[in-house]
Amino acid sequence: MISRRQLRIKALQSLFAYYTTGREDMRRSEKELHFNIEKSYELYHYLLLLIIDVILYAESRIEIALNKRIPTHEDLNPNTRLVKNSLVKQLRNNGHLLRFVEQHKLNWANHPELIKEIYTRLLESEEYKVYMSAEENGYAEDKRLITFVYTHIIFSSELLDSIMEEQSIYWNDDLEFITSMIVKTFKKFREEDGPDKALMDLYKNREDRDYVVKLYRQTILHHEEYVEYIKQNTRNWDLERIAFMDILIMQIAIAELVAFPSIPIKVTLNEYLEIAKFYSTSKSSIFINGVLDKVVNQLKEEKKVLKTGRGLIGEND
Repeated sequence: MISRRQLRIKALQSLFAYYTTGREDMRRSEKELHFNIEKSYELYHYLLLLIIDVILYAESRIEIALNKRIPTHEDLNPNTRLVKNSLVKQLRNNGHLLRFVEQHKLNWANHPELIKEIYTRLLESEEYKVYMSAEENGYAEDKRLITFVYTHIIFSSELLDSIMEEQSIYWNDDLEFITSMIVKTFKKFREEDGPDKALMDLYKNREDRDYVVKLYRQTILHHEEYVEYIKQNTRNWDLERIAFMDILIMQIAIAELVAFPSIPIKVTLNEYLEIAKFYSTSKSSIFINGVLDKVVNQLKEEKKVLKTGRGLIGEND
């Protein structure tokens, strides 16, 4: 499922687009937010489909070798361990994956060069050689190899990066997160699982869906108020000289501090400081941390940050 951090990033991206396009239509921008999140879920299924196509390509290589005019002993007696990988077999029969792929018309037919590249890199890897030469392999080994393909071959493919960039602007920053989603999916698979094995849902629960919508709306509706807090706590700075992304990250962080009493202050601050490391300048996280510390103190004094719930004792002191 989409993590809270990824939801924060999606909200930030949509807010950036909203403000840089002249704040034309909040409702349309909110639809873009949902579309952005749904595209990540589409990528999750699209990448699950990728390993199936790699194995189909491996099967075709065996078939070609068998049909040679003068096949070698190796051609006639191929090692079929890879093409019989039990985890991939489960994916090929998974009803949830097949229905989603069909509904969204997903396929890799136009990218045979990517399939070949992944297959070739797999054949060259030490992990593949050990897997194929082992006297015995079980379900755990099958799962381990496919996990390796995603974390070390697919994830690092520059060709895949290029293809994703061409297909959707929403996929540019999603690969690492979606790869981790796929690995978590594999961890939940068991050898006895049938074709109805559930894949991950888009959201963990309804609360997460409501969270991202509220966070997005809160940031826009209280834009001027939150900018004023930032101004008051950057008196030695000209606001126009502060990076726009820094201001936006601080705005959305303030929105979360105020609107979500069950989220600890430290969690909110840490999350947006981590996001700042990737989406703003190299020194932004230090600057943002200093400003938000002052803003938190001001919000506490004004009784606008009131944390409630288990484990939050002392948060309002």
